[in-house]
Amino acid sequence: MAGIDYNESRNSGLGSKVFDILRNEILEGKYNPSDSLPEIKLAAELGVSRTPIREAIRQLEIEGLVASTPNRGTIVKGISEQDIKDVFKIRMLVEGIASRRATENITPEELEEMRETVDLEDFYAAREDIEHLTKMDTKFHEILFRASKSWPLTHMLSTFHQYLRKTRNTSMHTPGRAEKACQEHRAILQAIEAGNADKAEELTTMHIRNASKNISLEENV
Repeated sequence: MAGIDYNESRNSGLGSKVFDILRNEILEGKYNPSDSLPEIKLAAELGVSRTPIREAIRQLEIEGLVASTPNRGTIVKGISEQDIKDVFKIRMLVEGIASRRATENITPEELEEMRETVDLEDFYAAREDIEHLTKMDTKFHEILFRASKSWPLTHMLSTFHQYLRKTRNTSMHTPGRAEKACQEHRAILQAIEAGNADKAEELTTMHIRNASKNISLEENV
């Protein structure tokens, strides 16, 4: 676990920095469900006082990633299989709307950024560079959410993407899925370029459904 740069953190808030670090480590699987998060140990590892640790833990509780009990302290809950199913179900209902809004509101600069991102996805997929491909996959969706010009959609869907980080990385290692995901992103891009909001929404919803099928969730979603 890396320490925190105090100069960088002075203005942004140590609690927020600690929260970001701990949430990432929980979502990436460094901590497993039922693992404890001792305040003293975390403070020593991050080089901060216990106050920002407590602030971060309170935020993690709000997000449902940890639970604090009188006898056991703070325990990691993480993301359950049911949580993942619920996230995919909500994404299927909502992410298509974001794609529709993006088609209507995307700027020329955002459209060019999306084209470059899809080209890089193809580049990394051809080289089986899953690490960089996953980063570009995340960027594609971030551009899509941002282009929707809807703060509620952007905030909710960006958070969901964070929650699915480990699942998405695993999914990309499934034979054939990386290439298929790239094809689906390019089809969405082409619909947005054509100004076809109906098609963009349909393709995005299908993209999410295919992702859920790839991790054997579709029958339960």
